[in-house]
Amino acid sequence: MNILIKSATIIDATSSHHLKKRDVLIENGIISKIGATIPNPKKIKEIVLKDLHISQGWFDSSVSFGEPGYEERETIENGLQVAATGGFTHVAVNSNTNPVTDNKTNIKFLNAQADKHIVNLYPIGALTTKSEGEDLAELYDMKNEGAIAFYDYQKPVKNPNLLKIALQYSQSFDGLIQSFPFEKSIAEKGMVHEDINSTMLGLKGIPSLAEELQIIRDLYILEYSGGSLHIPTISTKKSVALIRDAKKKGLNVSCSVAITNVVLTDSLLDGFDTNYKLLPPLRTTKDCKALIKGLIDGTIDGITSDHNPIDIEHKKIEFDHAMYGSIGIESCFGAANKVLATEKVVDRLTNLKKRFKIDSNSISEGSKADLTFFNPKIEWTFNENEIKSTSKNSAFLNQPLRGKVYGIFSNNKLHINK
Repeated sequence: MNILIKSATIIDATSSHHLKKRDVLIENGIISKIGATIPNPKKIKEIVLKDLHISQGWFDSSVSFGEPGYEERETIENGLQVAATGGFTHVAVNSNTNPVTDNKTNIKFLNAQADKHIVNLYPIGALTTKSEGEDLAELYDMKNEGAIAFYDYQKPVKNPNLLKIALQYSQSFDGLIQSFPFEKSIAEKGMVHEDINSTMLGLKGIPSLAEELQIIRDLYILEYSGGSLHIPTISTKKSVALIRDAKKKGLNVSCSVAITNVVLTDSLLDGFDTNYKLLPPLRTTKDCKALIKGLIDGTIDGITSDHNPIDIEHKKIEFDHAMYGSIGIESCFGAANKVLATEKVVDRLTNLKKRFKIDSNSISEGSKADLTFFNPKIEWTFNENEIKSTSKNSAFLNQPLRGKVYGIFSNNKLHINK
């Protein structure tokens, strides 16, 4: 496919055109020319959009789709279209399906469903068989079939020896192990952050300690065993400090944060809206500030939407019984861009590619075109009409956002939002 992008500000620190306004000519999926003005005698399709910015295509390291087994929540096809709408050209899909993605056959199914799509799907294999936490799943076979990491989504590794063995074993094939930071025995039956708001609302709390104890344990195991560890969706001030110290010690650890925990706090819980029932839970303003600082200084490697569609039967019920989770792909950029500089947002939406061994394509002549188009200045409110996801459980409903995605170019295909 051939297109000519007109007058776009390039946000890509790896490119010599970083922060410059340029025309970009793409021919057969390759960036063939970048210049101040590129003529168009062949009348190639032009992309002309107000205050257009382009960056390397974004990567979301934690996305859940329902298929197989929970197609009423989100099919793979619709989920990938939602990802394109949200500006993501690469998504890592969690294993929380039915059956659980715990063998090479299930990995092969996901890859087949996403084949030749504009958005690249990368399966995350379950760490343990059926994500039950007892025995390691077929990690090596799944890796050979295309799994980019191993994670029992939102389920902590209860057995410390199992995590040790996983980290040791995965070194033989350069695998990435994820461990959800949640010591369940500390947060028994908890639903929201344990603090003054949980007490006032009469809701059982999940203390910060539950997350921090697990991180301390996992970091000690990593120091002993070696290997590659990714800690998904941290949420507390202390967690940031723990990981910052671990990185200073040279441990091979990375981490991410869900956009909900960066922007929203537990003060929203007073209406008992189940869209705010999340795991990790919404925490305090001081936690949000620490997470933002961690994103700025590089302690936190990436932002994820932690997109988790839940059907209405499991979400619009009593708070105690509602499932955890929020959709987030479509609102992720606009929310992050409210609290961080646009350059930093783009960096945190692309930085984890290297950790998950996904190719990064610089915006340079001769590179493969893998681009996200956006306007960082548009102020708008995210409402239900904006949602393309099958499920509507968004924590950002009716929230003001800053910055809107225009579309993506990936795999020699163009998607522009209508």
